[in-house]
Amino acid sequence: MNMIKIIVVAAVVLLAAAVIAKKLHAKPATQNALTNFEPATMKYFKKPDATQLKKKLSSEQFAVTQQCGTEPPFRNAYWDNHKPGIYVDVVSGEPLFSSLDKFDSGTGWPSFTQPVKGAEVVEKQDVTLGRERTEVRSKVADSHLGHVFNDGPGDKGGMRYCINSASLKFIPVEEMDQAGYGKYLEPFVKANLIKAPKPETAILAGGCFWGMEEIIRQIPGVTKTTVGYTGGKTTDPTYEEVCSGDTGHAEAIEVVFDSSRISYEKILDYFFRMHDPTTLNQQHNDRGAQYRSAIFYTSDEQKKTADRVKAQLEQAKKFNKPITTEITKASKFYSAEEYHQKYLVKNPGGYTCHVLLD
Repeated sequence: MNMIKIIVVAAVVLLAAAVIAKKLHAKPATQNALTNFEPATMKYFKKPDATQLKKKLSSEQFAVTQQCGTEPPFRNAYWDNHKPGIYVDVVSGEPLFSSLDKFDSGTGWPSFTQPVKGAEVVEKQDVTLGRERTEVRSKVADSHLGHVFNDGPGDKGGMRYCINSASLKFIPVEEMDQAGYGKYLEPFVKANLIKAPKPETAILAGGCFWGMEEIIRQIPGVTKTTVGYTGGKTTDPTYEEVCSGDTGHAEAIEVVFDSSRISYEKILDYFFRMHDPTTLNQQHNDRGAQYRSAIFYTSDEQKKTADRVKAQLEQAKKFNKPITTEITKASKFYSAEEYHQKYLVKNPGGYTCHVLLD
């Protein structure tokens, strides 16, 4: 019997060691999956090869963006689209054009007077039809977009960017913030097409920050997430130092959300459903004070809300053990190393121990 106990204990220790080793030796990955675009991680983007692109794109999208094809006029997705929002590269997600600069050119293709402010497109000479034209391509993914002509509205610069719908993905204005394009909202706010967001920050800890961030970043109303360290004594700690348990810091998420769309209380509702708040200094196989459950409030109002939500959960006996979540005033938050940011976006299928429960 003693030998069996020894074997079981040894197996548990080895499993925990394997998990820790996997996390400590995780390396940055190149972002190359079309469905995993994140504006904040654009610098990691690597254009997929032709085989991958053919799987992800429609035949028309592939022909247009990769083979300089042209879709038929008046029979494409966006030539007559009048909804407010921005148009991004269908391959990379890089922002390209705004509905505020779109006009009806009568050609049957989406037409714009200029690229969206801050966007970078590449213009190249094109003589493929026996006459000189100016081709327009995206900078990051090098997608063929269309051509630019000097017969646009004279009162708006005189240019007409004639773009294939197949090269674009449309992001409605009400989804821009959530999708990571919040920096492009200001002109829409000035045009009274959407209300200005009311940003508020929450700082939460509930185990490994990889899995927590992957859930939180997709919550409607959340506009930005940053993983990092807080609640300890060491200045600007490294991941390895935090994992040693000597810094006092917890792995945490700094969550910026639009309080006009989602409340702090609702954020906490998600928080308590995505981790086990009853295990002290532990989430599943991750053990240590750095994996503690904690709410770091940034205002007195947040503290009142956190205290109330915790008390309500305890009174309702939502958990079969006491809640160990600490509620502490926020101290300095240190952003984690870049390869930890949006880790599961960069590494689909990577380690996580978080699941959002009903």
